[in-house]
Amino acid sequence: MPHAVDRLLAALGLLVLSPVLLAAAIWIKLDSRGPVVYRQLRVGKDGHTFEMLKLRTMVEGSDPEGVGTAVGRGDPRVTRPGELMRRTSIDEIPNLVNVLRGEMAIVGPRPALPAHLDYFDLHGHPRFEVLPGITGWAQVKGRADITWPERVELDDWYVAHRTLRLDLRIIGMTILPVLTGKGVSPD
Repeated sequence: MPHAVDRLLAALGLLVLSPVLLAAAIWIKLDSRGPVVYRQLRVGKDGHTFEMLKLRTMVEGSDPEGVGTAVGRGDPRVTRPGELMRRTSIDEIPNLVNVLRGEMAIVGPRPALPAHLDYFDLHGHPRFEVLPGITGWAQVKGRADITWPERVELDDWYVAHRTLRLDLRIIGMTILPVLTGKGVSPD
Protein backbone atom coordinates (compact mmCIF):
# COMPACT_ATOMS: atom_id res chain seq x y z
CA MET A 1 0.00 0.00 0.00
CA PRO A 2 1.40 3.47 -0.74
CA HIS A 3 2.90 5.21 2.32
CA ALA A 4 0.48 8.13 1.95
CA VAL A 5 -2.48 5.74 2.19
CA ASP A 6 -0.94 4.02 5.22
CA ARG A 7 -0.51 7.37 6.94
CA LEU A 8 -4.03 8.48 6.08
CA LEU A 9 -5.48 5.22 7.45
CA ALA A 10 -3.33 5.57 10.58
CA ALA A 11 -4.51 9.13 11.20
CA LEU A 12 -8.15 8.13 10.67
CA GLY A 13 -7.67 5.08 12.88
CA LEU A 14 -6.24 7.16 15.71
CA LEU A 15 -9.07 9.64 15.41
CA VAL A 16 -11.80 6.97 15.42
CA LEU A 17 -10.12 4.89 18.14
CA SER A 18 -9.19 7.82 20.42
CA PRO A 19 -12.11 7.10 22.81
CA VAL A 20 -10.90 3.48 23.11
CA LEU A 21 -7.36 4.70 23.76
CA LEU A 22 -8.57 7.14 26.41
CA ALA A 23 -10.64 4.46 28.17
CA ALA A 24 -7.73 1.99 28.01
CA ALA A 25 -5.29 4.59 29.38
CA ILE A 26 -7.57 5.34 32.33
CA TRP A 27 -8.05 1.63 33.05
CA ILE A 28 -4.29 0.99 32.90
CA LYS A 29 -3.56 3.86 35.30
CA LEU A 30 -6.32 2.81 37.74
CA ASP A 31 -5.20 -0.83 37.71
CA SER A 32 -1.43 -0.60 38.17
CA ARG A 33 1.57 1.68 38.53
CA GLY A 34 3.67 2.58 35.53
CA PRO A 35 3.39 4.26 32.17
CA VAL A 36 0.42 3.77 29.87
CA VAL A 37 2.59 3.28 26.80
CA TYR A 38 5.16 0.50 26.54
CA ARG A 39 8.09 1.13 24.21
CA GLN A 40 9.98 -1.80 22.78
CA LEU A 41 12.98 -1.73 20.48
CA ARG A 42 12.21 -3.43 17.15
CA VAL A 43 14.00 -3.88 13.84
CA GLY A 44 12.30 -2.68 10.68
CA LYS A 45 13.02 -2.02 7.04
CA ASP A 46 16.69 -2.15 6.04
CA GLY A 47 17.60 -3.18 9.60
CA HIS A 48 16.74 0.21 11.11
CA THR A 49 15.73 0.05 14.76
CA PHE A 50 12.82 1.99 16.20
CA GLU A 51 10.71 2.09 19.35
CA MET A 52 7.44 0.29 18.71
CA LEU A 53 4.63 1.71 20.81
CA LYS A 54 2.02 -0.43 22.55
CA LEU A 55 -0.31 0.00 25.49
CA ARG A 56 1.26 -1.50 28.60
CA THR A 57 -0.37 -4.84 29.40
CA MET A 58 2.03 -6.16 32.04
CA VAL A 59 3.01 -4.96 35.48
CA GLU A 60 5.81 -2.43 35.39
CA GLY A 61 9.28 -3.99 35.12
CA SER A 62 8.04 -7.34 33.81
CA ASP A 63 10.11 -7.19 30.65
CA PRO A 64 12.96 -4.84 31.59
CA GLU A 65 15.21 -5.99 28.78
CA GLY A 66 12.51 -5.49 26.16
CA VAL A 67 13.37 -8.83 24.61
CA GLY A 68 9.82 -10.10 24.32
CA THR A 69 9.93 -12.74 27.05
CA ALA A 70 7.31 -15.37 26.25
CA VAL A 71 3.99 -14.86 27.97
CA GLY A 72 1.66 -17.80 28.54
CA ARG A 73 -2.01 -17.84 29.37
CA GLY A 74 -2.60 -16.94 33.00
CA ASP A 75 0.82 -15.28 33.29
CA PRO A 76 0.75 -13.29 36.56
CA ARG A 77 2.68 -10.43 34.91
CA VAL A 78 -0.31 -9.60 32.69
CA THR A 79 -2.63 -7.02 34.22
CA ARG A 80 -6.44 -7.30 34.25
CA PRO A 81 -6.82 -4.70 31.50
CA GLY A 82 -3.88 -6.31 29.71
CA GLU A 83 -5.74 -9.61 29.32
CA LEU A 84 -8.55 -7.95 27.38
CA MET A 85 -6.26 -5.62 25.44
CA ARG A 86 -4.07 -8.51 24.28
CA ARG A 87 -7.03 -10.69 23.30
CA THR A 88 -8.63 -7.88 21.26
CA SER A 89 -5.35 -6.31 20.04
CA ILE A 90 -6.31 -2.97 21.60
CA ASP A 91 -2.73 -2.83 22.92
CA GLU A 92 -1.54 -2.49 19.31
CA ILE A 93 -3.45 0.75 18.59
CA PRO A 94 -0.38 2.92 19.38
CA ASN A 95 1.35 1.15 16.45
CA LEU A 96 -0.64 3.64 14.36
CA VAL A 97 1.73 6.34 15.64
CA ASN A 98 4.62 4.25 14.30
CA VAL A 99 2.85 4.24 10.92
CA LEU A 100 2.50 8.03 11.02
CA ARG A 101 6.24 8.28 11.76
CA GLY A 102 7.03 6.10 8.72
CA GLU A 103 8.50 3.29 10.84
CA MET A 104 5.71 0.81 10.13
CA ALA A 105 2.96 0.13 7.60
CA ILE A 106 -0.59 -1.06 8.14
CA VAL A 107 0.26 -4.40 6.42
CA GLY A 108 3.60 -6.20 6.48
CA PRO A 109 5.57 -8.71 8.52
CA ARG A 110 5.49 -7.96 12.24
CA PRO A 111 8.66 -6.08 13.27
CA ALA A 112 11.45 -8.28 14.55
CA LEU A 113 12.89 -8.14 18.04
CA PRO A 114 16.65 -7.51 18.15
CA ALA A 115 16.98 -10.78 20.10
CA HIS A 116 15.57 -12.64 17.07
CA LEU A 117 18.08 -11.28 14.57
CA ASP A 118 20.26 -14.38 14.93
CA TYR A 119 17.44 -16.18 13.11
CA PHE A 120 17.66 -13.86 10.08
CA ASP A 121 20.28 -12.69 7.64
CA LEU A 122 19.62 -9.00 8.28
CA HIS A 123 20.77 -7.83 4.85
CA GLY A 124 19.43 -10.75 2.83
CA HIS A 125 16.14 -11.62 4.46
CA PRO A 126 13.00 -10.51 2.58
CA ARG A 127 11.21 -9.22 5.68
CA PHE A 128 13.73 -6.36 5.96
CA GLU A 129 12.97 -5.19 2.40
CA VAL A 130 9.59 -3.76 3.46
CA LEU A 131 8.21 -1.77 6.37
CA PRO A 132 6.97 -3.99 9.17
CA GLY A 133 3.22 -4.01 9.64
CA ILE A 134 0.54 -3.85 12.28
CA THR A 135 -1.13 -6.81 10.61
CA GLY A 136 0.17 -9.24 8.05
CA TRP A 137 -0.23 -12.49 6.17
CA ALA A 138 1.11 -14.57 9.09
CA GLN A 139 -1.32 -12.87 11.50
CA VAL A 140 -4.36 -13.68 9.38
CA LYS A 141 -3.14 -17.20 8.63
CA GLY A 142 -2.82 -18.26 12.24
CA ARG A 143 -1.20 -15.66 14.48
CA ALA A 144 0.06 -17.49 17.57
CA ASP A 145 -1.47 -20.81 16.47
CA ILE A 146 1.37 -21.41 14.02
CA THR A 147 5.05 -22.09 14.62
CA TRP A 148 7.78 -19.49 14.29
CA PRO A 149 9.18 -21.07 11.07
CA GLU A 150 5.66 -21.07 9.58
CA ARG A 151 5.26 -17.37 10.42
CA VAL A 152 8.60 -16.55 8.79
CA GLU A 153 7.63 -18.56 5.68
CA LEU A 154 4.28 -16.76 5.44
CA ASP A 155 5.95 -13.36 5.86
CA ASP A 156 8.47 -14.24 3.13
CA TRP A 157 5.58 -15.27 0.84
CA TYR A 158 3.87 -11.95 1.53
CA VAL A 159 6.96 -9.92 0.61
CA ALA A 160 7.30 -11.84 -2.68
CA HIS A 161 3.61 -11.46 -3.60
CA ARG A 162 2.52 -8.17 -2.07
CA THR A 163 0.02 -6.06 -3.96
CA LEU A 164 -2.59 -3.50 -3.02
CA ARG A 165 -5.24 -6.19 -3.52
CA LEU A 166 -3.45 -8.57 -1.13
CA ASP A 167 -3.04 -5.78 1.45
CA LEU A 168 -6.78 -5.02 1.29
CA ARG A 169 -7.53 -8.73 1.64
CA ILE A 170 -5.30 -8.96 4.72
CA ILE A 171 -6.97 -5.91 6.28
CA GLY A 172 -10.37 -7.53 5.69
CA MET A 173 -9.16 -10.85 7.12
CA THR A 174 -7.80 -9.08 10.22
CA ILE A 175 -11.19 -7.94 11.44
CA LEU A 176 -12.63 -11.31 12.56
CA PRO A 177 -9.56 -12.52 14.51
CA VAL A 178 -9.35 -9.14 16.29
CA LEU A 179 -13.05 -9.19 17.21
CA THR A 180 -13.01 -12.82 18.37
CA GLY A 181 -9.49 -13.03 19.79
CA LYS A 182 -8.96 -16.25 17.79
CA GLY A 183 -5.33 -17.29 17.52
CA VAL A 184 -4.10 -14.39 19.61
CA SER A 185 -1.17 -15.04 21.85
CA PRO A 186 -1.42 -13.33 25.21
CA ASP A 187 1.91 -11.63 24.48
